Amino acid sequence: MIACLKNGDTPKGRPFCRRTLPVFKQTPAKREEAIQIAREIYGYIRVSTRDQNEDRQTAAMEELAIPEENVFLDKQSGKDFNRPAYRRMVRRLRPDDLLYIKSIDRLGRSYEEILEQWRVLTKEKRVDIVVLDMPLLDTRRGKDLMGTFLSDIVLQVLSFVAENERSSIRQRQAEGIAAAKAKGVKFGRPAAPLPDNFHQVCQAWRGKEITLHQAASACAMPVGTFYAKAVRLEKSN
Repeated sequence: MIACLKNGDTPKGRPFCRRTLPVFKQTPAKREEAIQIAREIYGYIRVSTRDQNEDRQTAAMEELAIPEENVFLDKQSGKDFNRPAYRRMVRRLRPDDLLYIKSIDRLGRSYEEILEQWRVLTKEKRVDIVVLDMPLLDTRRGKDLMGTFLSDIVLQVLSFVAENERSSIRQRQAEGIAAAKAKGVKFGRPAAPLPDNFHQVCQAWRGKEITLHQAASACAMPVGTFYAKAVRLEKSN
């Protein structure tokens, strides 16, 4: 809205127009409202393998009404952080944008990596982050020194806990596998049954009636597979 003073109200009689207060003179509430209107909202989803299900994270993003084109999904390990969707998202982020993640370990698989990515996003890209599983990690709140200090403490504690939990899971898996092997449990795909002519072909090969390549071809096997199975059969007998 423009308000104009009448002629004669200025020394030279020219009309003077006064616009509404610029942004830097608005109240904090008005400034925050302007930021909320201008900012883009993003969501990031990561699952460690292509076999894991991302439905829980996707449902959380849908509840927030994040535009579909602003939700980025990676289906691979975060060990080296070489994730194409994450990199594309970071390139698009602008200051004051808002990023939602379901849990803090979506940012990385180690304590150092999580802290580094948090620093990049909040300090270099200057975006806000909301961790849905931990309401205390919401950079929109507590912009003052004390709020930032408390957020940093919570972030470091949770990052450390996340890394320790992954280490514990790996240790429990290794111990479980070792215990199962000690009980005779076999891992991996079950061995394919031997072809009906395997014993006959194997005897012919052992008797030097045919070559190794001919024997493998007769059993429709790679040479290495035929040889390994033939040796295993011989040892079992």
